[in-house]
Amino acid sequence: MRTHAIRLWAVLVLTAIGFAAGSGPARAQATASLSPREVAEGWILLCDGTTPFGWAPRGKARWIVSNGEIAPVPGSGPGMACTTTEFGNFRLKAEFWIDEAANSGVFLRCPPTGDVTQGNAYEVNIYDRHATWPTGSINEVGRASRTVQTTGRWNQFEIVADGSRLAVYLNGEKTLDASDGRFARGPVGLQYNGEGEVRFRNVKLQPLGLKSLFNGKDLSGWKQIPGRRSVYTVTPEGWLNVKNGNGDIQSDAQFGDFVFQLDIISNGTHLNSGVFYRGDPGEFWSGYESQIRNQWMGDDRTRPVDFGTGGIYNQQRTRRVIPSDREWFTKTIVAHGPHMAVWINGIQVSDFTDKRAPNKNARNGYRAAPGVFSLQGHDPTTDLSFRHLRAAELPTGRK
Repeated sequence: MRTHAIRLWAVLVLTAIGFAAGSGPARAQATASLSPREVAEGWILLCDGTTPFGWAPRGKARWIVSNGEIAPVPGSGPGMACTTTEFGNFRLKAEFWIDEAANSGVFLRCPPTGDVTQGNAYEVNIYDRHATWPTGSINEVGRASRTVQTTGRWNQFEIVADGSRLAVYLNGEKTLDASDGRFARGPVGLQYNGEGEVRFRNVKLQPLGLKSLFNGKDLSGWKQIPGRRSVYTVTPEGWLNVKNGNGDIQSDAQFGDFVFQLDIISNGTHLNSGVFYRGDPGEFWSGYESQIRNQWMGDDRTRPVDFGTGGIYNQQRTRRVIPSDREWFTKTIVAHGPHMAVWINGIQVSDFTDKRAPNKNARNGYRAAPGVFSLQGHDPTTDLSFRHLRAAELPTGRK
């Protein structure tokens, strides 16, 4: 992994109704970023600071993503910007700037579609003058223990949603630690009430509750498909290595709606492999495939070869090939129902909703049923290693 802070390169692309063109005044920070330590700890960027990829507007408000920020157009009307991906248990960080006229909030575990209200999501309030729920409170859950003046400057929320526990830290100081079990999962939302100015930046999330699927000592918990050429071993460093191909090794555990994170290194040039999910136990190369191939056309990483690392094979190409061969990178896959998204080194590169007819095999149609994870040995050139494999099933339903 590169030792400098990971930066984003995407060009502003307006992809959704409700996101407005325009860059606004120049800001000091041009993009969002994660440090190598944050990537290693499993943090992902929810907004890259240059495009609305991974977000969808709800309501009248129009939103701009540029200069490292996501912000509503002042006076464009009330509304929300919500992630297209749902999350269950997590730690969330977000910086915000607000003036005295605006009323805003960060919403947690929103409904997948439709209006977002205090009755169907948790609102971490941003409004210093609110008589009942000042900034740092969670509306209808708990009042902030201290009053902070946040207008006219940048502030940071750190929010923990772990099961029924909800905690809020504002500029490093805890303002709330409460318990509420009404909502188990859903998108993250940013609110605008239609007046004044509010801006957000460095919106990032760390999934919580992931458990290891690989002990670094042997292949316990994994089964190889017999009769194939791939050789799966555990290296002296404690990595799961695959050489030669074709082949397939599958987890004993099965997952349906999940978060899956793992580190990967390709030990050759333009090697081809993949991470499969929702596959049938014992069935060769079954399920959806999150591609591994660090190859692009010419000097343009936005033109991947064969869907590119992080693409959903045969369904959606990666936005950009982030990693290079012979360096470790972290892949995060989140799947719930027909929606699935992939982050590479914390940068979202795919955002796919499967609209095909249902099918038992995800290669042929939409599959919602739980299945195994598998690591592919593609061909005789295969030589990849995997480490820090960890996953969690997303909580089911909404109360």
